[in-house]
Amino acid sequence: MSDDLPHHHGYISRKDDYLKRLRRIEGQTRGLQRMVEDEAYCIDILTQVSALTKALQAVSLGLLEDHLAHCVVDAARAGEDEGAVKVAEAVAAITRLVRS
Repeated sequence: MSDDLPHHHGYISRKDDYLKRLRRIEGQTRGLQRMVEDEAYCIDILTQVSALTKALQAVSLGLLEDHLAHCVVDAARAGEDEGAVKVAEAVAAITRLVRS
């Protein structure tokens, strides 16, 4: 990809959706803080932690899909070396996600 051309990340077409989901996650996080402050039942807090974790995983998977479909594909079209770099980035990201 040429450095002279503006580059848009793969998620740009869904940016508003991601921001909406992240704001919802932020609200869930504040709700968890309130639950702890209010000394809510442990299992209720853990249930909400699980929901929050799943919401973050959904955002992560969406971003990964966008990265593969756009950034990796575009880099592969630009050349083998560029494609290999983007694939390596994706593998590292997937590894981090699986470990978390």
